[in-house]
Amino acid sequence: MVMPVEQEGGDAAIPTRADPTLVKALARAFRWQKMLDEGRYASITELARAEKIERGYLGSLLRLSLLAPDIVEDLLDGQTRHGLGLLDVLQPLPERWDLQKELL
Repeated sequence: MVMPVEQEGGDAAIPTRADPTLVKALARAFRWQKMLDEGRYASITELARAEKIERGYLGSLLRLSLLAPDIVEDLLDGQTRHGLGLLDVLQPLPERWDLQKELL
């Protein structure tokens, strides 16, 4: 049995099997998409410049925000098929969520 780890402030961290690299990439993608949606940046190029990262990398990660919600949830919960990682979900995927589920 895996026990939760006590964190500073008394909150217990819930252990997960999620890939930390994938979790970080998803968090960035949704954060950046929100910044664009709110109009904080007019373009991906402007956002990439502000974040001091390559525009192509930012664009690739932004595609993660187009994943089906239940796929995102499974990725964050570590409930994916064994070995599914960031490179797998960065591959071009269909826009339709049902087709994404078939591929992933």
